Amino acid sequence: MNPAAGPFALSVRVYYEDTDAAGVVYYANYLKFLERARTEWLERHALPLPELERAHGVVFVVTRAEIDFRGAARLGDRLEATAAFEAAGRAQLVARQSVRRDGEVLVDARIRLACLAREGWKPARVPAELARLLEDDR
Repeated sequence: MNPAAGPFALSVRVYYEDTDAAGVVYYANYLKFLERARTEWLERHALPLPELERAHGVVFVVTRAEIDFRGAARLGDRLEATAAFEAAGRAQLVARQSVRRDGEVLVDARIRLACLAREGWKPARVPAELARLLEDDR
């Protein structure tokens, strides 16, 4: 098991730009927080997205987002966006994610990503080094 195993947590602060007219985080902005957590998970494992694209010619695109909104964050809140991968197929990944405030789950999400060849945008095999990391991190 990887010593850094378990959900990766990214600290996120809510800025004015993140809120809507009601003063709470606009629902679509939670997707940004989740994206940042997945991206930083890759960085933590020395697999930045630009490097995966250069070295393997692949990109990852969201094909499904299942999101349950359980609470609202407000201006100035300090949140934690998590990322853990629950599955990796030949050409897809599934991330289990959440956004929390002081341990309270505000958003619970399951995000499916397809691995595509940069040229032609056809399904491509998840790079072996990433597949190994995902297996070790579970």
